[in-house]
Amino acid sequence: MTTPVNLHTAPADAGEGAILPNLLMFGEVLRRLGLDVGSGNMLDLVRAAEFVPIGGSRNDFRLAARALLVHRRRDWPLFDEAFQVFWRRPAQGSSMRDLRAMGEERRYRTPRVTPHREDTSDGPPPEGDADDAGDRQPVVDLQRSFSAREVLRQRDFAEYTPAEVAAARSLMTELAWDLGRRRTRRLTWGDGSDIDLRRSMRRSLSYGGEMLDIARRQRKTRARPLALICDVSGSMERYTRMLLHFVHTVAVSGQQLEAFLFATRLTRITRHLAHRGVDHAVAEVARAVPDWAGGTRIGEAIKGFNYRWARRVLRGGAVVLVISDGWDRGEPELLAREMAQLQRSCQRLIWLNPLLGSPDYQPLTRGMQAALPYIDDFLPAHNLHSLQELARHLNHLTARRLPPSSRRRSGLDDNDAAATDTAHDGGAAARSRRELNPALAPTFRHPLWGHPNIPGGGG
Repeated sequence: MTTPVNLHTAPADAGEGAILPNLLMFGEVLRRLGLDVGSGNMLDLVRAAEFVPIGGSRNDFRLAARALLVHRRRDWPLFDEAFQVFWRRPAQGSSMRDLRAMGEERRYRTPRVTPHREDTSDGPPPEGDADDAGDRQPVVDLQRSFSAREVLRQRDFAEYTPAEVAAARSLMTELAWDLGRRRTRRLTWGDGSDIDLRRSMRRSLSYGGEMLDIARRQRKTRARPLALICDVSGSMERYTRMLLHFVHTVAVSGQQLEAFLFATRLTRITRHLAHRGVDHAVAEVARAVPDWAGGTRIGEAIKGFNYRWARRVLRGGAVVLVISDGWDRGEPELLAREMAQLQRSCQRLIWLNPLLGSPDYQPLTRGMQAALPYIDDFLPAHNLHSLQELARHLNHLTARRLPPSSRRRSGLDDNDAAATDTAHDGGAAARSRRELNPALAPTFRHPLWGHPNIPGGGG
């Protein structure tokens, strides 16, 4: 019978070091490889090590660890490979130092990650000296690990190869889009504050007419709709195809979506996204948009949306996503005016800019400077990680729009915001926008307001 080793300290004559740091490091290795290993799973493994010690049967400990840490059968080969590399015995003596990721710091080097390639050799690998085999750098096959997925999440869409585009589409389908629910004016029975008199009367019949069981009503809830306005002009050509895959993924996920594309004019593509095949849907969209990869007139496109589609698709507290890099050939005054109207018409106005993923990006274009004062959230959309953060942000939207002072504009620090505000008129226009929030200002204007020939009308 094997005596279990203390997890925190070991006697000097035992020849073994503390095992708890190595267990925690092993859990970190599994997390970096993509396995869902939580702190609770690691605590269970620490308790199990008291009964199935590593110094006893190594295979029993492997099976116990796999049962506690692996939740999907397809992850078993990856776990077994990581276990063999991490918990291997050193070639000479023993190491008292903590094991590093996928190897020991003193005895072994960092593992070499290579692309997957098929084994075309006819026989077993050549046999060499045992010491040479122990000093050989371990190789981790990307085909069997999840590190390739992490690299794909961080890579810019503009750098994708055709094979990576196909892999990214499958990763997009794993994102969960939930914009929350809104309360409607209709009532249904529940735990609300209103009394349901009809239902209470029916219940009183079982009590001889006495109103002992009072039924109540509450507001019905519905899913919040989403409107997406995407730029497909020439400056967005590097990101257009991947963003269309993103739009199609949201459309087939069951989310109530209205989608529009624009360059110099606005085109509704909602019905083209009904195709389940993403390639067929993208091809249909490309044929339906006449100004694909043309110039950019954001203000006119937003104006067309406000006057033709806003009242139809923005009912029920809709969230609007505008995807554009901000390069605009139109008038900035028109864009500012239409963005203010669009913000008043929706629950939340979010602008996604692929260029915001660059650490050196500053919103200095006329289009972005005109639109920024009316944007609730300014977020990047250049890789899968940014889309994952967008999904997490949409899943936690508040019921009401935040005040202007606390609105989130990711990627802009205080210095960038100050530079943007002072770009026009020495900062006077920006200060006036900060003092008077356009979203809260009255929308009514007299027809003669501001007319220079009317007494008291001119400024």
